[in-house]
Amino acid sequence: MKLKNYKDIPLEEVNVEGAKSAKIRWLISQKDNAPNFALRMFEVEKEGHTPFHQHDWEHEVYVLEGEGLFVTEWGERPFQAGDFIFVDPQEKHQFKNAGDGVLRFLCIIPHSTPEPKKNINPFASGVANNC
Repeated sequence: MKLKNYKDIPLEEVNVEGAKSAKIRWLISQKDNAPNFALRMFEVEKEGHTPFHQHDWEHEVYVLEGEGLFVTEWGERPFQAGDFIFVDPQEKHQFKNAGDGVLRFLCIIPHSTPEPKKNINPFASGVANNC
């Protein structure tokens, strides 16, 4: 079990190419013996952003404070405190601070890339052939 205040967790720079004025706190991770997921808190300063990137895993995001733009290959969508965002695996994405204060959000990710799901044929036994 772990019970702490987020302020007790170190705030680290996001040292990834394409990030600007973005920091992260690893609230819960494998170091805490969490078997499946990591809980992270991002803090993005005014005019800052995360990198525009993609990966094999999904994100579940909950916006705690501020205003931002969720950027994908299909454009930008505004969001604000209280909103939540689901990011699909392989979806190129970026979080930009569009407000005057800090943008703070929680982001949950799996520790490992899930195995591809099999399409089960509901009319027969076994895996569907997708034709």
